[in-house]
Amino acid sequence: MIRFVWTFAIAVLLLSHESWAGGAVKSAPPKITADIVYVTRDYVEPLPLSLMEPIITDKGIVGARQAIAENLTTGRILGHGYTLEERVATLATDLPSVVRDVLIAGKRLIVADLEAPDLIALADMPEAKDAIILNARSSNDDLRGVNCRQNVFHVAPSWAMRADAIAQYMAWKQWKRWFLVHGEKPVDLEYVAALERSAKRFGSKIVEKRSYSFDAGNRRTDTGHQQIQTQMPQLTQGAVEHDIMVVVDVEESFGEYLMWRTSVAMPTVGTQGLMALAWHRSYEQYGGMQLHSRFEKAAKRSMVERDYMAWLAVRVFGEAVTRSGKSDAAGLRAFLMSKEFQVAGFKGVGLNFRHWDRQLRQPLLLTGPRTLVSMSPQDGFLHEKFLTDTLGFDEPETKCRIPN
Repeated sequence: MIRFVWTFAIAVLLLSHESWAGGAVKSAPPKITADIVYVTRDYVEPLPLSLMEPIITDKGIVGARQAIAENLTTGRILGHGYTLEERVATLATDLPSVVRDVLIAGKRLIVADLEAPDLIALADMPEAKDAIILNARSSNDDLRGVNCRQNVFHVAPSWAMRADAIAQYMAWKQWKRWFLVHGEKPVDLEYVAALERSAKRFGSKIVEKRSYSFDAGNRRTDTGHQQIQTQMPQLTQGAVEHDIMVVVDVEESFGEYLMWRTSVAMPTVGTQGLMALAWHRSYEQYGGMQLHSRFEKAAKRSMVERDYMAWLAVRVFGEAVTRSGKSDAAGLRAFLMSKEFQVAGFKGVGLNFRHWDRQLRQPLLLTGPRTLVSMSPQDGFLHEKFLTDTLGFDEPETKCRIPN
């Protein structure tokens, strides 16, 4: 905790100096410079269901830019410099061709806003062998298990972590009989597998499971509320007695329509209703509003989860450079895997990496659409080392087989 106070204090001193100098600070060239590359692809993303929700086309990258500004604030007084290079692959572009030149140029610090197949393609490039790739998007559990890579660290929480966060709260509430309704897309099935594991792990039972495929037409104009009002009760009718409705609909095709329309009155959790997230605009604790305020001032919109994960990834590099005094990938990798590394994520505890699968330990928010409900790990779920290791795959459970 002392290290975070110290880092914050020097940042305040620097900002005060800028204020007295009219915002102009003359400083010597940086002693070391960390060159960070942000890599993403222009994936097709579904429009928001409601006209009340803005269409956001810059998720993730704005968080990375915010973090670079914060890194530079501290870096100026320490003699540390930072650069951020943005690379965006089109859907028709071979991803390795988009980043090969920066890797050849020696830039080894990568923030990857990529889906699992693209992340693996990047990690397996010969030029990326010695890189540090921070996964700031994909929750795929296999990336932390059978498909783990030596050069990939995970800032994004896994599906297993999200499912465990929900299952712990369901156990605390004694809502142990789950009726699971899920979509049929691969990403939905990934989360379903994680929820099935979590139910067994924390003493709950999926009493019934149903799949559903639904297309509401034009998501932002044709509400089809009469059709939906008929279909949702039919979908949930005649289910085995249950305590909670669990919905898995990652791309928001139908899950939002279940609330208030189920055959039997039940609360909803999963990808809609009560959700397990790394970040949400309703979060105010542990100084979270400070981060929200800075982000909203710069971006002119609220911070979404992808923004937070990209912000956190860049801050991981910034904190590692600040504490280790190094900017090369080999030196930073050793520090990230050491007991000395922690990064502040506005969640009340320092966040660090598991050595067995390189997953960042972090509490998760349990939030509704407009308010924080709880945070997991829940009270009473104990671990001999880190309480956050009750979320996701612990060391004895891991299928990752890479050297520590």
